[in-house]
Amino acid sequence: MAELDDERAYVMRCREALRAMLDGARHNVIVGERVAGDRYSAERLGRHLKSLAKELGEEPDGPPFFGRLDFATGDHRGRRYYIGRRHISGQPGGQPIVIDWRAPVSRAFYRASARDPLGIARRRRFGWSESVLSGFEDERLDRGEDLGETSRIVATEIERPRVGPMRDIVATIQPEQDDLVRSGLDESLCVQGAPGTGKTAVGLHRAAYLLYAYRQRLERGGVLVLGPNRAFLGYISAVLPALGEVDVEQTTVDRILGVRVPPHVGRNTVGSAGTSSHSLGEVDRAASIKHDARMAEVLRRALYARVRKPNEPVVVADGSYRWRIPEEDFRRVVDDTRREATTYSVGRERVLSRLAALLRRQAEIRGRSPNAAWERKMERAVAPFLAVVWPAVRAEQVVADLLGDTSALAKAADGLLTPEEQTAIAWPSPPRSLKRVAWTAADAVLIDEVAGLLERPRGYGHVIVDEAQDLSPMQCRAVARRSAHGSVTVLGDLAQGTTPWSARNWPDQLAHLGKPDARVVALTTGYRVPSMVVAMANRLLSVLGVDVPQTRSFRSDGQLRTQRADGLHRATVAAVRDALSHEGSIAVIAADARLPTLVADLSAAGIAHTEPFGLDRAQPATGTHDREENPPGNNTSEAAHAIWAGGGDRVADPRTSHDRPRLDVPATADPPDGTLPKVQERHSALPSPTHADSSRRPGGTAQTVPPQPHTPDRSDGGHGRVTVLPATLAKGLEFDHVVVVEPAEIAEAEERGLNRLYVVLTRAVSRLDIVHLRDLPISVPS
Repeated sequence: MAELDDERAYVMRCREALRAMLDGARHNVIVGERVAGDRYSAERLGRHLKSLAKELGEEPDGPPFFGRLDFATGDHRGRRYYIGRRHISGQPGGQPIVIDWRAPVSRAFYRASARDPLGIARRRRFGWSESVLSGFEDERLDRGEDLGETSRIVATEIERPRVGPMRDIVATIQPEQDDLVRSGLDESLCVQGAPGTGKTAVGLHRAAYLLYAYRQRLERGGVLVLGPNRAFLGYISAVLPALGEVDVEQTTVDRILGVRVPPHVGRNTVGSAGTSSHSLGEVDRAASIKHDARMAEVLRRALYARVRKPNEPVVVADGSYRWRIPEEDFRRVVDDTRREATTYSVGRERVLSRLAALLRRQAEIRGRSPNAAWERKMERAVAPFLAVVWPAVRAEQVVADLLGDTSALAKAADGLLTPEEQTAIAWPSPPRSLKRVAWTAADAVLIDEVAGLLERPRGYGHVIVDEAQDLSPMQCRAVARRSAHGSVTVLGDLAQGTTPWSARNWPDQLAHLGKPDARVVALTTGYRVPSMVVAMANRLLSVLGVDVPQTRSFRSDGQLRTQRADGLHRATVAAVRDALSHEGSIAVIAADARLPTLVADLSAAGIAHTEPFGLDRAQPATGTHDREENPPGNNTSEAAHAIWAGGGDRVADPRTSHDRPRLDVPATADPPDGTLPKVQERHSALPSPTHADSSRRPGGTAQTVPPQPHTPDRSDGGHGRVTVLPATLAKGLEFDHVVVVEPAEIAEAEERGLNRLYVVLTRAVSRLDIVHLRDLPISVPS
């Protein structure tokens, strides 16, 4: 225990140093505001110092380090380094007492092995019980000791129950994950990974690493993290601050589209009349067509059809004199500008400035000396001629004119969309005004496409996209516009694609994202889902219509049970009661149509439960998806309405000089993907993560403190541990114990129902119960 006491003393030293750093950062914020030379420098310095103070203030009493390296050979011979989530200095300007996990020397912590120790004699992993150092585990790599997957600390960290938001996995990053995390900024990556393989965690840790290694390059462009919905963002919100990054922008694809349907709009409304003659199936088809990549060319044609060839000269009065630009010169200016690869608005400005330049040249020939005021006057005089040949437009006006005018649509879609497809997306009657248009969620991608043709949106140095398999081609184009001059990290699982436009392969999806040369890497080791569940899910892969590798599980524990029962809901209640005898979170997942009855049965049995994301039981669950209203990638049935996005009906569009209406789309929840240690916890009822288990170790030493025993509460009636969840909202969530009710109904509820079932079956990280009456759609391993 003496060595453990020494390490605890080092913990206290680190915390004192961290508090001193925090005090210094706060002091510097005050001083920096006084000493900066000018306003710009003051603002920039102030932002930097405040960001540093905020970063240092994150969890000041948390574990300051998780590992230690003792080097025996190489450049760091005789050195000892403690590895933590952030750099900690012992004294100003002195040697660090904790090294940031992203520093080059820290890479050896993740990559060293007995076969290739990288100069390391001892690698030590520390176990923590909340903020208390509870033990450590040594690997003498110089003696051939390498615990690998038998490390008790790593295993316990991965397997701990899930409570609260997602945590970082910095202490348990595996070599294949570290390779992806530390890939260079100029490289675009696509990570294909089954549930529990760690793709979301890899993406977030890659964001933190890039900001550390390429901070100056990313200072202007920044890093953007795109998730499927706001629930996902809330789920991952604590990860990057815990890794020392507090300024990463995190949002959803729907939010960057900048449109939302006002809450009063009818579910199937397509035009401006408030109701539509379209059936739900027709609305579904309209959404699929609008999300098709062909619409990009249709919209480009519709926009540039507004540019006309001049048919008269430009004549401008200047006092008693009239300046004149011949029609052929006017036409040449317009034609030359059309041939240049630029945006619509920039092209319009160029025509205006070139016409003004022609007038200035005429004035100079006549011996005048035009000044800036004269040039501005000429530009104002030329503006009416410009408005005729190259009119100013708004993105939503272009889309409304296209969908509300069948002849304009036929012209723009000629050779691209069939007459039937044109009819499917055309509005039954044109709107009387733009304000009366009842936009749908699928219109969002059309408006954003046109906005991108008008003005280039803000670009980012690096964009991370999660659940990318569910993005439509047009959504991918929206992402591509934000990353045109940067790199991307694409995260997803083709097997979990559940939208009508879900990707079938990564090359096509990457082409839509503007990164056809991105490196595709498959993660094939699952760290959260037990092996029995993984084996069952692997059997579904052959019928899902995608080519993805099978997954092996790191977890040899876990439980899988099936029960065929005539009294389906009685059996479900019994399964939930049994789950309550264990620790951890519990989910009951069923087809949307079954949910109201299931909820009533649990309530009658006195089992407390939650119904997440604003679930409205007052509406009948049909299992049918209105993809026109619900945001793409978030297929929510009528029984599973989500929290409405806040804000007004309009928002300033940073890409144009006008306001754009926002489609008020529910922020539905296919939250986080089930990835490597989404080990979320604010507190843990587990014993110390370093509880001695020498039978698992081929080598190594450990010291621990006695663990506190845990007794599951068998009489709490749930108390928030039980979540009742429709299958359409299960994507990305993980629970310790999952009860799946009647899988056949889930598989039949939608076009890609087997993909949905694959998602549902892989939500369990400890125990899975399948309760059914009908035959299972998949064989279950014994």
